[in-house]
Amino acid sequence: MKQRLVVIGNGMAGMKTVEELLSAEPEKYDITVFGAEPYGNYNRIMLSSVLSGEKTIEDIVINDRQWYVDNGICLYAGQYKSVARIDRVARNVYAQDGTVAAYDRLLIATGSKPVVPAIPGNDLDGVIGFRDIFDVNKMLDYCQNHHKAVVLGGGLLGLEAANGLVLRGMDVTVVHSRPVLLNRQLDRQAAQMLQNELEERGLKFKMAAKTQQLTGDINGHIRAVRFEDGSELECDLFILAIGVRPNIALAQEAGLYCERGIVVDDTLQSYDPSIYAVGECIQHRGDTFGLVAPLFEQAKVCANHLSDHGAAEYITLPTATKLKVTGINLFSVGDFMGDDSCESIHFTDSALGIYKKLVIKANKLIGAVLYGDTADGNWYQELLEKEESIADIRDRLIFGKAYTALHG
Repeated sequence: MKQRLVVIGNGMAGMKTVEELLSAEPEKYDITVFGAEPYGNYNRIMLSSVLSGEKTIEDIVINDRQWYVDNGICLYAGQYKSVARIDRVARNVYAQDGTVAAYDRLLIATGSKPVVPAIPGNDLDGVIGFRDIFDVNKMLDYCQNHHKAVVLGGGLLGLEAANGLVLRGMDVTVVHSRPVLLNRQLDRQAAQMLQNELEERGLKFKMAAKTQQLTGDINGHIRAVRFEDGSELECDLFILAIGVRPNIALAQEAGLYCERGIVVDDTLQSYDPSIYAVGECIQHRGDTFGLVAPLFEQAKVCANHLSDHGAAEYITLPTATKLKVTGINLFSVGDFMGDDSCESIHFTDSALGIYKKLVIKANKLIGAVLYGDTADGNWYQELLEKEESIADIRDRLIFGKAYTALHG
């Protein structure tokens, strides 16, 4: 008799877990999946490539609807099929349209939702997030008959959205609250090189800016952005890209223990032993997650336990940063700023647009920033994760793996 597994969330983390589970124990569960979007599973991190025109929506589909049929998975997809309530006592989930599914094991993979700042006017038409296919389609529609866009947020998502809109012919200004772009991923020098390169591509920037208000026209559509310094930017499309928060409302209503995310242990199990959670909705050892690499590692560990192999433990490792803008190469990992107990090694070639910074503490590599030439990024990440002494190769380390091996 098969057990019943219900998955809430048809995104990358949840479906990667299902794929791993099908690989390990294909006959263990009858699987039911609920997804709020009317699609199969698609690669959300490639939405910026759809916006820029490099890919189509069809190109980024990971598992189409036929895949679910082929694997005997019951898929409920669409707005009214999203789960409205979890009954942990009866072990049932209830969709908005009344669909009920019973479970022996429940996997919550509800992802995250965009942070919406408390700015007056944030409910005007033309103010949208950048989170799903619906958002991308809306932006593409705007590109047909609107001209001026403002993107709030100089992080990865904001820069990818801005680049896509510029490539679609819009006049785009990125507004960032900090003086440097990607302030969580780059130091000042690398960030300035990035800004210079993006400006050459047509992007504009308003840095260290505090947004005060969004103003609309008589039809309730965004018209301009006003800042605390008194300046204004004309705007007929305003993109919110200042980050995401774990989507935990459903879990909270069900009485699961949550802090910033659904709290899980090293097996990805929640405080309810029949309920697991993976992806951007979780909190593990104090950390929440927004990049794809840790999500896929969580999926492997979770599937290991759902298949009753029960040996794997999830460990949070430093995750590298890359920007999905064609022709711009940057990479950062670990503690790239360091402190007074650290030393740093730098290499700069302004003519070639190359900058490298390695941060060392107690003869171990603890952080790296690369701009322009990122070929050795994975090697530096390996050295960082292994926490081995680099004392013997320190004098050659900045020149990369091939040079270090050749002159060892």
